Amino acid sequence: MVRLLLVVLFLFLFLILSIPVLLVEWVIGKRSPELRDRSSKAIISWAFRCVTVLAGAKVIVQGQENLPQDGAALFVGNHRSYFDIVLSYTLFPGVTGYVSKKEMNRWPLLSSWMKNIHCLFLDRDNIKEGLKTILTGVEEVKNGVSLCIFPEGTRNKVNDTFLPFRDGSFKIAEKGGVPVVPMTIVNSASVWEDHLPRIKRATVVIEFEKPIYLNEMDRAARKNLGSYVGGIISERYFQLKKEYF
Repeated sequence: MVRLLLVVLFLFLFLILSIPVLLVEWVIGKRSPELRDRSSKAIISWAFRCVTVLAGAKVIVQGQENLPQDGAALFVGNHRSYFDIVLSYTLFPGVTGYVSKKEMNRWPLLSSWMKNIHCLFLDRDNIKEGLKTILTGVEEVKNGVSLCIFPEGTRNKVNDTFLPFRDGSFKIAEKGGVPVVPMTIVNSASVWEDHLPRIKRATVVIEFEKPIYLNEMDRAARKNLGSYVGGIISERYFQLKKEYF
C-alpha cells in the first residue's frame, strides 16, 4: 500500500501546487502557444516520470526508430491499465495528446493540464458530439499535434484478450493524412489493476510498430483498419510476452 499512498500523495500535491503554474502557462499560451505546448509537455513528462519511479515500474521500450520525427501521427494501442498513459506519454517525440472519455473533463485541474497537452474528450454515447471531437482531432494532426487513441474504446479488464478495435478510431489519421503507429503494451496491468488496490513493482514492455501509411493501402484493407491494426498488436503482444515473461 506504500506505493499507492506515495503515488496518490504526489498526484494530489502536484495538482494543488501546480495551480500557479497553470496560470503562468495560460499567460505563456496567450503570447506563444508553441512555447506553452512544449513547456506543458515537459512538466507532464516530469510528473509521469515521478509517478513511474514511485510505482516501481520498469519500462522496456522497443521500436523507437519507428516514431515519426518530422510530423504528426496517430498512435494506436491496446489498453489494460491507467498506467498505459503514464508510461507511454514520455516516449512520444513531439506534442501529443490523448483521446479520452468525456468524463475526464469533469475533473478540475487535471482536465486543465489535459487541455494544455491537447487531449480531446470524446462522448461515446453522442454520435454528433463524437463526430465534432474527431473533426477537432483531424485539425490537430494537420497542425502537427500527434494524438494517441485506444480503439478498444475502454480499458480491457481481462488479461491476454483484446476488445474489438473500432474502425472509427482511425478517422483522424485517414482525414488528417498522418500515419498510424501501432503501439503494443504488455504487462501494464501488473503495476496496479491485477492486484487492486496495491501498486507493485513490475516490468512493462512498450513497442512501437512500423508506421502504417493509409494512402499506400488498398481500399479493401482500409475498410477494416480496426481488425488489421488490432491483429498487428495482438500478434506482437503474445510474441513479446513469450520473450519477456
